[in-house]
Amino acid sequence: MRTRSQARRRRQPQVRQPSVESPNLEKPNNNQETFNPPIVTMDDNRTMAQLLEAPTEGYEDAIVVPEITANNFEIKHGLLNLVQNKQFFGHDKEDPHAHIRYFNKITSTMKFPNVPSTSVKLMLFPFSLEGAARIWLEKEPPRSILTWDDLVSKFINKFFPPSKTTNLRNEITRFQQKFDETFYEAWDRFNDLLRGCPHHGFSELHQLDTFYNALNSNDQDSLNSAAGGNFLDKMPRECLKIIESKSKVRQSRSKAIVSKVSTSSSTPAVSSDVAELKDMVRALILDKKNQTPAPAPVKARKDV
Repeated sequence: MRTRSQARRRRQPQVRQPSVESPNLEKPNNNQETFNPPIVTMDDNRTMAQLLEAPTEGYEDAIVVPEITANNFEIKHGLLNLVQNKQFFGHDKEDPHAHIRYFNKITSTMKFPNVPSTSVKLMLFPFSLEGAARIWLEKEPPRSILTWDDLVSKFINKFFPPSKTTNLRNEITRFQQKFDETFYEAWDRFNDLLRGCPHHGFSELHQLDTFYNALNSNDQDSLNSAAGGNFLDKMPRECLKIIESKSKVRQSRSKAIVSKVSTSSSTPAVSSDVAELKDMVRALILDKKNQTPAPAPVKARKDV
């Protein structure tokens, strides 16, 4: 027969006490990473001052110029001056595409035997930068630019961001001839926009259609008459020839008119200046005569 005290003792749960294992220092656990303290060697014979000096590594340029094996290779000062004559500063209104075109034109004037032209470009390009552009190149990681194409790509992407491309594309699409703008001036300004964004992506058909619809009615009629009907009925190449021939004629006429006006307008001004100069010379001569005492024979003749 069970008593109540025995039943209560059986119902009480048995609580296991956590066992505390002593760490085994001789046999480390394979599942845990062992900590290895750094080994300090005393073989370095440098002094404290030498150890505290700033490191001299990491000063390599971003541009890697291939080794030039040609004999007597030297960059002339004349070429270096031409490159530095038109430097790129990285301003918002500067065109990096135009800078690359100018740089290619300058470097193509000099040929070096057994020296690739791309090596010369990589060597000279840093001298064509100044201001923010030079700072950009200096901040590029060392030895990160290996070819001329790499340099052009990084340079264009830095100073011609996608936002600038979008703005120029919008300017091309929304192009309109100004009120006091001649046909030649409008065509020249339209081409400037296209050159400013060479990766605009517009086809020749789209360009011609945009320019034609941007002209005033008089210039559109002039193109239609030159085309012998509707200008848009011609082939794109024929339309381009008509526009270029019309712009050349207007340009030559405008130059002739400007030269005639400038000549006619400048003639009276020159003649008046000459007359004024003559009067000044006469006044100086008379003043000099009045200050100089007259000789005796002249006085005798006046008395006679």
